[in-house]
Amino acid sequence: MIDKKTNKNILWHEHLITYEDRVKLNGHMGACLWFTGLSGSGKSTLASSVEKELYNRKIHTYLLDGDNIRHGLSKDLGFSNSDRVENIRRIGEVVKLFVDSANIVLTAFISPFGSDRENVRNLLSDRNFIEIFVKCPIEICEQRDPKGLYKKARESEIKNFSGISSSYEEPVNPELIIDNSYESDFNDNVEKIINYMKLKKILY
Repeated sequence: MIDKKTNKNILWHEHLITYEDRVKLNGHMGACLWFTGLSGSGKSTLASSVEKELYNRKIHTYLLDGDNIRHGLSKDLGFSNSDRVENIRRIGEVVKLFVDSANIVLTAFISPFGSDRENVRNLLSDRNFIEIFVKCPIEICEQRDPKGLYKKARESEIKNFSGISSSYEEPVNPELIIDNSYESDFNDNVEKIINYMKLKKILY
């Protein structure tokens, strides 16, 4: 398999161990849980709790978090629109590798542009990609504001901040919409995601 944008001397190398082999070894298929939402909506906390529940069920997982990625893989990128597009492109390629290894990869990124999320979806199959819109009114996100980012954005100390000085495009047709406005619903929200994975037969 040769990508038209790739040097013609670089060929795709087929390995002896296949995706099906890794699924058999792990006891479950690979999939991506893509958590998207505004800063402060609770994406990372929810994704982490879902991962813990999966771990307790002996499911092979890995969580990719927005801030952590920018300490390494994307530390050379800023927050301009073009840098955000490149950030999600890189993450998408990493996600594709995790899914191919028959792991459940959870991602917690604002990922504000619908076209970028769709590009990641297109790297996988519909069964392997679950877009989870963590819905929370911006007013509540600002009240939480664990990093003080909204205040800085309102005072123009931070440029291109999603929901304030840069757009956030809500998912049009996500697999799941999780209302994360109320902390009392948190455990129920974790269970909703687990149940959906069972419905999709990602979990047995």
